[in-house]
Amino acid sequence: MNSSSIVLDYEPETLKDKTDKFKRHWLQYLKSYIFGCFPILQWISRYNTSWMLQDIIAGATVGMVLVPQGIAYAKIANLDPQYGLYSSFVGACFYCLFGTSKDISIGPITVVSLLVGRAITNVTTAHPEITGPEVAVFLCVVVGIITMLMGMIRLGILVDFIPSPAIAGYMTGSAITISLGQWGKLTGVKLNSHQAPYLVVGEFFSNLGGIHVDIAFGLTCLVTLYAIKYFSVKLATRWPRFKKSLFYFGIMRNGTIVIIGTFISFCINVHEPTASAFKIIKSVPAGFDAMGVPNMSLGIMGEIMDVLPSIIIILVLEHVSVAKAFGRVSDYTIDPNQEILAIGVTNLVGAFFGSYPGTGAFSRTAIMARSGAKTPLSSAFSAVIVVLALYVLTPAFYYIPEATLAAVVIHAVSDLVSSPKYVKELWNTNKLEFLVFASAVLITFFDGVEDGIYIAVALSLFIMLFNLARPKVVVMARSPLDPTSKCTSVVPASNDFYSSAQHYIYFDENDPHFETHMEPLPPGVIVLRVSNALLYPNASHVTESIIAAAKTRTRQGETDENKKELLWTQTLDSRKNSHLPILEAVVLDFSAVTRIDSTALQTLSTAREQLDRYASHSVEWHFTGMTSLQVRSDLLLFGFGTLEDQEGMTSSTSDSTLYASSCVSGTTAATRPPPKEEDSEKVQEVTFKDSPEVINQENRFDEDMECQQQKPQQHHSPEAYYTDPMDVENMVDSYYMENNKFSQVIVDPHDYLPRDKHPCFHWDMDSAVRSICQRWSTRRPPPILLPPPSSASSQSSTAGH
Repeated sequence: MNSSSIVLDYEPETLKDKTDKFKRHWLQYLKSYIFGCFPILQWISRYNTSWMLQDIIAGATVGMVLVPQGIAYAKIANLDPQYGLYSSFVGACFYCLFGTSKDISIGPITVVSLLVGRAITNVTTAHPEITGPEVAVFLCVVVGIITMLMGMIRLGILVDFIPSPAIAGYMTGSAITISLGQWGKLTGVKLNSHQAPYLVVGEFFSNLGGIHVDIAFGLTCLVTLYAIKYFSVKLATRWPRFKKSLFYFGIMRNGTIVIIGTFISFCINVHEPTASAFKIIKSVPAGFDAMGVPNMSLGIMGEIMDVLPSIIIILVLEHVSVAKAFGRVSDYTIDPNQEILAIGVTNLVGAFFGSYPGTGAFSRTAIMARSGAKTPLSSAFSAVIVVLALYVLTPAFYYIPEATLAAVVIHAVSDLVSSPKYVKELWNTNKLEFLVFASAVLITFFDGVEDGIYIAVALSLFIMLFNLARPKVVVMARSPLDPTSKCTSVVPASNDFYSSAQHYIYFDENDPHFETHMEPLPPGVIVLRVSNALLYPNASHVTESIIAAAKTRTRQGETDENKKELLWTQTLDSRKNSHLPILEAVVLDFSAVTRIDSTALQTLSTAREQLDRYASHSVEWHFTGMTSLQVRSDLLLFGFGTLEDQEGMTSSTSDSTLYASSCVSGTTAATRPPPKEEDSEKVQEVTFKDSPEVINQENRFDEDMECQQQKPQQHHSPEAYYTDPMDVENMVDSYYMENNKFSQVIVDPHDYLPRDKHPCFHWDMDSAVRSICQRWSTRRPPPILLPPPSSASSQSSTAGH
C-alpha cells in the first residue's frame, strides 16, 4: 500500500455520545422545532408588495373557483351548500400559518366529500336523532386530531409506503363513482347514489323514463365546460398575445357557468321560486351560522370507524403528493410532516366553524401555481373571496340549479381519471404495479370507495414486503479492462490467477453482453452482490442464496466423517465434482446494504459456520462498498472484518506485504501463517518482464504444463477449471517451493484507494479479489487447472482398471 493512501477506521457514535450532544444542544433543537412548526416566521419578514400583488391575483382567482366547488362538493357529502363554504374558508385562511407550499389550496375535495357522505348515511340510518352536519363536524375533529398528531411526531414517512399506482387507481375509481353518482342530478332521474357504482348504472338505465328538464341545464353546462377548456388552450396556441387572458377565462369556466346558470334560473323562477320546474339549491344562510363547540357523541364514533381510515389516508396522500408535485415543478421543497400538521390544524379549527374534512386539491393547486402565487399567504386571499360570498352572494345561491353543480362536479373529477398513456406505461414497466392500479379501479367500481383504497394499500404493502423479503443476490463475474492480456488458456501460465497487474470490472454472470469476455475468478473465490438492506424478512433468503451459490461452484472439503454420521440430506463429495475447487473466500458487495439487523447478523454468522464445515476449513468473508458506518460496526461486533490468521492487522499490512520464503505446500485459508516482520523488509519491487530469471522459470513451467487454448467459459462454470491428480499437484508444489524467491509489488492506482483498517473490508470488488490474490500468491501455489475429463477418457480409464 502506498504511504499516502487513506486508512479508514471509523468509530460509531455511542448512545452516551448522542445523549451528551442532546444535552448540550437541546435548547437549539427546541427552537428549531418551534420554528419548524410555524414556517411563516422564516419568510414573513421578507414579504414585499411585489409578492403581495401576485398573491392577491392568484388567491382571488382560486377563490372564484373555490366558491362553486365548495357548494357542489357539499352536495356530494349530503350537506347543505354553506358547509362546503365553511370548509373552504377555514382551510384557505389558516394554512398559510403552518404550510410549506406556496401553491396548495386546502378545502373540500370530491373523494373525501363522497366518503363523508357515506359516513353521514351510516350514522343517520343507525341514529336518526343525529344530524348530518353533526357527523361531518365530528369527523373533522377526529381527523384533525389524528393528522395533527401524525405531523407533530413526524410520521410523514408513512406516505412513502403508498406508491403512485395505488393512488392513481383509487382516484380513477373514485372519479368514476362520483361521476355516476351525479347522473341523477344531471338528468333529474331519481337514483340511490350510495350503492355500488355498477348498481347505479343499472338503476339509471332502468329509470330513464324519469328524465326531467334538469337534463337541459346539466348537459348544456357540461358540454360548455369542456368546450371552454378545449378552445381556451387551442386559441392560446394560435394567438399567443392573448394567452394570459385566455388562461384566466379558462380557469374561471366553473364560476362562469354557475353564474350563467343561476341567472337563467333566476329569470325562470323569479315569480314562483318555490315551484321550480327543475331542482335548485334554495335557501343558503349568510355568515357562519354553524359556529360552535362540536357534538362529540360516542354513538357517532362507532358508525364511522369503517370510513375514518380511508378519509385519513386520502387526506394525507392527496395533499402530500400534490404539494410534492408542484414543489418539484416550481423548484422548492416541502416538508411532508409539516404539511400533515397543517392539515390537522386546519381541520381541527374548522370543526368549530362547522366545516367538514378538507385537504389540498389538485385542480385548485394547479390554478394557484399557474396564476403566479409567490408565498403560502396567497391562500388567505382565497379565504377573503369565500367570506364575501358567504355574506354577500347567499341570496343569489338560492337559484343555482343542481344540474349545473352536477356538471361542475363531473367536469372537475374527470381530471382525476388516469390517462391511457399512464396506464400503458404502467403496463410496460411493471405488471405488479399495474395489478395494484387495476385492482383499485375495479374494486372501487364494483364494491365501493372504502374497500378500493384498503385493497390498493394492502396490495402495495404486500408487494413492498415481498420485494424486501426477496432481494436479488447476484453472482458476479469479471472481465479484464485490458482484453489483450486476458488469459485464454485452461491452465493459466505461471501465476495468472493471482496476478495483481490486471484490473477487472464485475457484472452479473448472466449478463449476455459479457458472455464472450468473462474470465474465471480465482479458484475457490465467489463474489456476490446483495441488492437490498439485510433485515429479518430477507435474512434467510440472502444467506441461503449465498450458501447455494457456494455449493454449486465449489466442492466439499476433505472430511473425516463417515457416511453413517451424515444427515439424510448430506452426501460425501462425489467424484463428479472433483474438478471444482474447494471454497476459500466469499466476497459480498454491500454497496446497497444500508441497514442490517441482529437477525441478519445471526443468520450470516450461522452461514459462515455452515460454509466452514462444508469447506473443512475457515472460509474468508470479505465485504466491499459499505456506505453505512453502522453496518460496518455491526459486522465487526459479530466477528466479521478480520482474518483468523491476521487478528489485529490492518489492511495496509495484510494487503500490501508479500513474502518471499514463507510459502508452505498444501496450506489453506485456515492454515496460512502470518507474515513475519523480517520478511516484509526483504520485499523488493521488480518487474516480471525485466527479470531474465523469472522468464526462464516461466518458460520451464510452460514446458511442464501445456497451455491448451479454449473457448471463453462462463464464470464459475465447472468447465472453467479442473484440479489435476495428486502427482501433477506435487510437481507444481515443488516447482513453486523452488522458485518462490521471486516476488513483485505492482504499483498502480489501486494502491492509492482508501483501505480499511480491517483486512476484510474493501473499497470495491476488484480491490477485494486483488487483496485475496495478493496474499495467497505468496503463501500457496494456485491449483492446477486442467479440462474436466471427457466421457471417452473416463471410459478408457475405467476399462484399464
